[in-house]
Amino acid sequence: MSTTELTSQLSSYTGRLLRERFGKGPESVHASIGKQCIALHIRNFIGPVERFLLNKEEEQAFRYTRELLMKSLLPELAAYLKEHMAIEVGELFYDWGIHNASGIIVALLKSEETSVDHYAGRDQVHTQISDVSRKVQKEPEFIDSWWLGPRTLIIKREGILIPLEKELINLGYENTLKTTKRKMEKRYLEDTTTIAPMLGKELSDIYVDWDFDRDTSVIAYTFL
Repeated sequence: MSTTELTSQLSSYTGRLLRERFGKGPESVHASIGKQCIALHIRNFIGPVERFLLNKEEEQAFRYTRELLMKSLLPELAAYLKEHMAIEVGELFYDWGIHNASGIIVALLKSEETSVDHYAGRDQVHTQISDVSRKVQKEPEFIDSWWLGPRTLIIKREGILIPLEKELINLGYENTLKTTKRKMEKRYLEDTTTIAPMLGKELSDIYVDWDFDRDTSVIAYTFL
């Protein structure tokens, strides 16, 4: 099966799965498949109940509802990739752009191969991401990044949680911590970095998520 057929199949399945779980499907799902990860860019995806919550400025309730539903949906997506596309997933990340009802799911793949994407500006990207991480939590122990097509840059960080955050997670404040970190990191990424112009791109969205158990994080930059 060609890459075009695989991405089309994956986009259709994801759209159907979201519709079954949320009661309303997205306007579109665009799948990108690379050596290191898969990204599913979801557009115009919000139901009437969620819209009501956001109109009442209940962002925490909106995110909590989506967290619950996504936790049941992601294992099915991983199982589908393994059974129907022979792709094994290591970690799954996701985030939502509330301002435009868009979102992304990033699946890091299990692979014996390690490859480095030596794209122009890579060192500068890593320096700026390290600076933001240091301001919000601490400097990452490891950073990697790669392009997934011409419009999506994926950045992976490892070892960024500070002891206070780990204690909050142990006390059950994971959702509150994640919401707070998202707001802070996105604000710093938008206001204090020059990654888009440095790469000669026009920024569309920034998505951020964490796997607190593994102390890893993924940032996805999407460009117009």
